Order: sequence, then C-alpha cells, then structure tokens
Amino acid sequence: MTLVSLGEITLGLYHSRVTQPRKAQVSTKTTTAANGAEAKSPIQVIERMMKLLDVLSHHADPVPLKQLALETGLHPSTAHRILGAMTQSGFVERGDAGVYRLGIRLLELGSLVKSRISLRETAMPAMLKLHAATGESVNLGVRDGDEIVYVERTSSGRSSVRVVHIVGARAPLHTTATGKLFLVEDGLERIRDYAKRTGLPPSTAASITQLPALERELDKVRRHSVAFDLDEVEAGVRCIAAGIRDDGGDLVAGLSLSTPSERFNPDWAPLVRETAEQISRALGYSGADKPR
Repeated sequence: MTLVSLGEITLGLYHSRVTQPRKAQVSTKTTTAANGAEAKSPIQVIERMMKLLDVLSHHADPVPLKQLALETGLHPSTAHRILGAMTQSGFVERGDAGVYRLGIRLLELGSLVKSRISLRETAMPAMLKLHAATGESVNLGVRDGDEIVYVERTSSGRSSVRVVHIVGARAPLHTTATGKLFLVEDGLERIRDYAKRTGLPPSTAASITQLPALERELDKVRRHSVAFDLDEVEAGVRCIAAGIRDDGGDLVAGLSLSTPSERFNPDWAPLVRETAEQISRALGYSGADKPR
C-alpha cells in the first residue's frame, strides 16, 4: 500500500476543489458565494482533518459519518471528502457500514515517535560520557530516506569550526559516517540502487562520488563495524561512527564523534564503538542475533 503524507492529502483536496469545472451559473451572487465557501486554504483543510481525528480519538467504537459531521461542525459532504482522502492514506479506516475509526498509519507514526524519543533519552548518558572522555562533539543520527537526520548532539565548545551535525540537520548517506553504516545494512543491490537514484553528489572535494570507491569504503565499514567521514560532509571536519541496534537487532541510529580535522584521532574508534554497543544493550540488544 502506498502511504501519502498529510501535505499530499491536503494539497490534493485543495486542488481538486479549485480545479473542478464550475456548473452553469444561476446568478453571479450565488456562484460567488458558493466559490467563496469552497475555496478553503490548505491550512483550513488541515484544521478540519485535525478536528475529525480528534473526534475519532475520543470514541472507542467506529463512528458514523453523520455523527462525525455533527461533532466537528462540518457539512457531511465535506467530512466525507476529507475522510475519503485520509482513508486512502491509512490515517482513517472505513467500515462496511460507513463508519470510521483511526487507521493503522497513526499507530506506525506513533511508534516511530516513541522509539526516537526513547532512543534519545537512552543514548544521552552514554553520549555525555563519551563527550567527557574526548572533549569533542557527539552526535546521534537516524535515517530518513536517503539522508541522515541528527536528532541529538553534545557540543564541545572547543573550536569555532562550524560543524554541520546540529540537531535537525541533514546530510546524504554516502558522505556521512553514520550514513555509511545504514548503507552497509542495505546490502549490495540496494547500495547500487541508492547510487543510481542519487548520483552520489559531492558535498566537498573529499566526498565519494563513484560507486566502486563507495563499495570499497563500505566493505571496510562492514569488516570493522565503524565508519569514518574524512572531510566528506564539510571541509575541516571529520567523524567516527558506530551503529546502535534495538532489541530486534535492527540498526536504528548511528553514534558519531565529530572533530576539527586537526584534532582528529582515529584511535577513538574503539571507544565510539564501545559506547554505541552500550546504548544498544540499554535498548535491549543482546548481540545474540547477527546484524542484518
């Protein structure tokens, strides 16, 4: 099943209304009023979606359309149209009797948010210890499609060198130490798909931009369970990363130590790996299952 974002639902509803052929005009006044009522902005559509989700969340049993319209103050046709779009995306489920309930997509998103919050809370004590031992910045990154998103960071404050690994920052998988960990997890076929899809664009002159070179680099990562970024995301900044696994053995994040190039010390790699393993154990990973 193809999942659609809230933004896509909203824009789809919006454009479907504003591009609908207009019926023959009965009067200029009537037509103008009707168009004004229908031409709602995407923000207004989102507000109506939130109303419907909020009402559904307060009912343990599926809710009929008429009751949803009554409790949200929406016209039944408007509620039906929005619910239809949310049903297609999995945010809402429709029963055979024309009743509605919250959909599985919300459970998936809720589980994702919960896991990331738990990950950050679990990782922070170990990140602070690594920071204290090295005096350098420690980052926590998770995968989002073809990019790494940094969700937590401790700052060294030792240098004015700008480091891109700030909370919320993104970087391509193939240029980051953490991203390389996730590419190794993908396997050869998906690595090649990634290279073809993205074209391996460079961030700096040191970035890997050719598939054979990337495959050689990832083979090292696979053998040593640690990855490096040597001025590949930002000139003058280097990183060491190791993977964090959950209780099912899945790679859920990367722990990375970032330093200015002049202070880079590859001998910190075992310490980074040990810290990542400590966080993995705290998440329930026993190490009994082989990483995928």
